[in-house]
Amino acid sequence: MKKNKQGFMQGVMILMFSQFLIKIAGLLYKIYLTNKEGFGDTGNAIYSSAFQVYTIFLAISSIGVPNAISQLISAKVAVGDNKGAYRIFKIAITIFGVIGFLGTAILFFYAKTIANKYLGIPEAEMSIMALAPSVFMVAVSSVLRGYFNGREKISVTANSQSIEQIIKTILTIVVVEIFAVISTKNTVVMVAAASIATTLSTFISFLYLYIFYIGNKKEIWKDVVTSTFKQKESIRKIIGNILFLFFPIAITALLSAANRSIDAFTIINTISKYMGTEEAKFQYGILTGKVEGLVVLPYSFNVAFATTLIPTISASKARGEMDKAIKRISFSILATILISLPCMAVLIVFAEPILKLLFPNAYLGKTMLKICSLSIVFVAITQTVGGVLQGIKKVKEPVYAIGVGVIVKLVLNLILLPIEELNINGAIIATIISHIITFLIIMYYLKKYIQIKFNIIKFIIKPFIATMLMIGVSWSIYNKFLIFSSKNINLIFSLAIGILFYVFSIIILRILSKEEVYMLPYGNKIYKSKKIKMR
Repeated sequence: MKKNKQGFMQGVMILMFSQFLIKIAGLLYKIYLTNKEGFGDTGNAIYSSAFQVYTIFLAISSIGVPNAISQLISAKVAVGDNKGAYRIFKIAITIFGVIGFLGTAILFFYAKTIANKYLGIPEAEMSIMALAPSVFMVAVSSVLRGYFNGREKISVTANSQSIEQIIKTILTIVVVEIFAVISTKNTVVMVAAASIATTLSTFISFLYLYIFYIGNKKEIWKDVVTSTFKQKESIRKIIGNILFLFFPIAITALLSAANRSIDAFTIINTISKYMGTEEAKFQYGILTGKVEGLVVLPYSFNVAFATTLIPTISASKARGEMDKAIKRISFSILATILISLPCMAVLIVFAEPILKLLFPNAYLGKTMLKICSLSIVFVAITQTVGGVLQGIKKVKEPVYAIGVGVIVKLVLNLILLPIEELNINGAIIATIISHIITFLIIMYYLKKYIQIKFNIIKFIIKPFIATMLMIGVSWSIYNKFLIFSSKNINLIFSLAIGILFYVFSIIILRILSKEEVYMLPYGNKIYKSKKIKMR
């Protein structure tokens, strides 16, 4: 396995491509469900509420596990202690297998109480029960992913996630169609069917990871028996190290999930008082089923940096190579800005035509999408910097930052949602403010612990100029030069030209230095073939 280790940017690109496939596949099944007769925005509201509860249990049992395990494993592998890395893996499997099993049991047996008492949506009970088995499988899968990430086998995680999402998309359509016929398009039954598809796809992903592990067992064991590091840690110390990293990362993930779940517990219960329960569910369905699905797309690409940075920084720190790590951190933050800023601008400017393109039968939500998109850059940078802090074992700081954001979110939801003029937009405004506050706090910690300088022209002004040029070109083509008779085709064409113009602007404005170009996969060839004059 040593021979097949993947470099930093190779790992980033593999994960980024995987996340692209995942989000496209996810968007496809959301488009299908939203446009499906009998499901629509009301079905999205039921499904999303159940999924938010499921996400909380995932945060407790598994979210953050890959990052914590990969950090411990990479530090061991970096100094040749493959035996110690394998011991960490075995102990982690036991710990999180038990935690995952307990999470599954609680979610399954208390589904009715959760749906009725806490969500106020009794229809979500079957969906919660259908999702429950996934908690155990994801908990164990997370340890496997963390182990391979720590050994710089990022492609294993990417493949398992891609398989899971692609299978989920296929199964969702097939299973929902079957249950739609059986139940004569009963919304509650179709939502439960979508949840069953999620659990089945999770099982297939888990099966892939297990088969891969068994197939590479001989190679793994060879690394273990030839380990050059002889110091042996006690089981108690290993458990302590795992929990020391896991709890803050898990709490961070739990708080992030709680930030989203606050909406599940407050929106419908609050706005239904002045617009009725059915309309409240409809509005919540628009937000969770369409708007949030589009807004999270940039984060999916950016998660590649956050995921890859953790084992990379941990290994660099173990080898005493922090200068190299800082260069990668700076590049990752710049790349985050270059990815998220144009995405934010496109969703704000083209909100209505994008919704009409993707959801022709249910395209409401233009204002929600415009407002929600304002937080994209702040969340994306927070995501990357969170990975940096976790990589240098400053795992409590993201907890503080996100914790403050959650408190702000809850307080503002309770203040703004009762205002009828704002209605559900009050929750969106609360989310944006909470994200900005979290961003400011986490950037403070980055500057505190790492000596890194940000050039305002390079990191803000030039990316902003490139983004505005891209939007100007795309908007002009879409509105003034109607090349195609179909507005949808014209939208796709105008955005494609805008993206090409954006890449060209990055080159012309010399946003990337020569060294940063070399960081890209095949960057050496790109630099020589294009003969780009870099700073």
